[in-house]
This record gives sequence, structure tokens and C-alpha cells, in this order.
Amino acid sequence: MLKDRIVLLNTPEAVEAFIDRYPTSVIYKAGTCHKTMQGFGFVQERLEDREDLMCGVIRVVEARAASNLVAERTGIVHESPQVILFEDGRPVFDADNWDITPEAIASGFEKVAVGRPVAPPSAAQGSDLRPYFEVLESYLAGTIDDSQFEHTYTHMFRGDSTLRPGDEVDVLNSIFGDVDQHMNMHLMMQGKADNSQLRQRAQAAYDRLKEMAGARA
Repeated sequence: MLKDRIVLLNTPEAVEAFIDRYPTSVIYKAGTCHKTMQGFGFVQERLEDREDLMCGVIRVVEARAASNLVAERTGIVHESPQVILFEDGRPVFDADNWDITPEAIASGFEKVAVGRPVAPPSAAQGSDLRPYFEVLESYLAGTIDDSQFEHTYTHMFRGDSTLRPGDEVDVLNSIFGDVDQHMNMHLMMQGKADNSQLRQRAQAAYDRLKEMAGARA
């Protein structure tokens, strides 16, 4: 499945290991603007049929050192969003910001010869859940109220939900429902969602995420 071929790269060491293991692959640098998700959607469309390619995602705000290593290793000036295609460990295509279009991505993928299907890493490796632990702990401890939690959590999750493994998405979605549904998101943002059992749902999600993190340790 495509989601199994998308991994988060949080450190320079993770970048090095990713390129060493998957010298023919894709790296996507995710920024914070709306273009990030649009561009990633274009990349996903091409990845669907390319079972020979892994995609490493760097969330630049959280992992700037990882992004800097990519720039140093490739000589490609950092931008975000940015997509870089590698073949045999060498960059053969890159596009930034508004240049990330369906046509450009199609052209880029044509530069990478189709190889054998890759063996994705174990899903047990998961990704970095610390940002969610921090906001959940603040809410459960009473440091932030329902409204602050709702705003912070839904914005954060809307920004990276498509970049996370499916098991994490299922748990993270359990608090407010599917934040990818725009209508529900707008209702939540306006404070109209049913928050009567919000703390219970948040605690249950927190406990489950801790179990998942513990199992992966």
C-alpha cells in the first residue's frame, strides 16, 4: 500500500539511512503553507503506481537539520515545499513551491527508471508522536481549555494527517472525527462540535498512542 511506502525523516541520520537503503527514491520537504499538501497530492498520484519507490517526508518546521542535510548532500538550495527524485543516490529532478505541478511531477518521474517493488520498513517503526503527546498532556493537565485544545490539535493534525501511518491516523481521528472532512472541520473551528465527552476521548487517544509508542520502542 502507498501509505507503507511513505516514511517521516526527522533527523539527519534518518535521511542518510533512507537514501542509503533506498538510493532510488523520493524526498518531499513539507512546509506550512497550503501548497505543501497540494504538492504532496501530486506526488502521491504518481507514487500510486510506482511500487519501486519509497517517499521520505521531512516536515521542515520540526526537522530543519534533516532538511539542511539534504541540501548539503545534493547541492539543491532548500525550499519548502520541495520534491527531489533520486536515482542511484543522485538527484535527477527537483521542483519547488508553485513549480510543483502535475505536469512537472510527471516529467520528473519519467526520469527515474522503473525498478523492482521495494520492501517498506516495518510499520512498527511509526513516526514522531511527541507533538501530539505535548498538546494532549497540556489539555489533560488543564493547562489549555477545550477551545485552545480544539484549535491547536485540529490545525496540527490537518497539516500532517496524510503524512502519517494509518494506525496513527485512526487513533488521532478518534478525538474529533475525520478532520479531512472539510465540513466537519469548519464546524469544529466554529466551536459547534459536540465536545461533551472530549476529555474522555482525548484521554483514550493519549493512552492508545502511548501504547503504540511503547510497542515500537
